[in-house]
Parts: sequence; C-alpha cells; structure tokens
Amino acid sequence: MVGGPLVSWIIGALETAVVTGGLTALGGALASIGIPKDSVIRYETALKANKFILIVHGIVQEIEKVRNILMQNKAEEANVHEVTIGQ
Repeated sequence: MVGGPLVSWIIGALETAVVTGGLTALGGALASIGIPKDSVIRYETALKANKFILIVHGIVQEIEKVRNILMQNKAEEANVHEVTIGQ
C-alpha cells in the first residue's frame, strides 16, 4: 500500500506521462504484469480521483482471503486478475 508524498508523485506522473498505445507509463506497467487494458484504464482513472489501488500477489487462497477482508470492510471493489505462467 502506498501513501503520502509517493501518492502525490504518482498522480503527478500520471498527469504528465507520455501516453503510449493509449496508456500512461503506470498503465503500461500495470498491463505488463497481466492486468487487462480495460481494467488498467479504470485503475488510472481511480488514481486520478484520489482513490487507492492495492495490488496483492500470492496463491489463490491468500488472494481470496485478502479479497474477502477488503469486501467485508466496504472496499468499493476487489478484482482478481489471474496471470498465467509465462506472461
């Protein structure tokens, strides 16, 4: 989880980033770890609206546990993106 001055820096970078293939630098990074382009665009929009994004990596059971905790604590959404080995 990221907070404070780093979040401000990320938002500033998003606002001034060179757009490549319809994605900012952050969008390209998210796409490179296997997040679908339509989700990347939603996440970039959320960051620009001062929302938080939490990226969790782990086994299925861990991911589901985290997702359940987030939803029980009224997360706006909690999406799971599966990445196949070799991506």
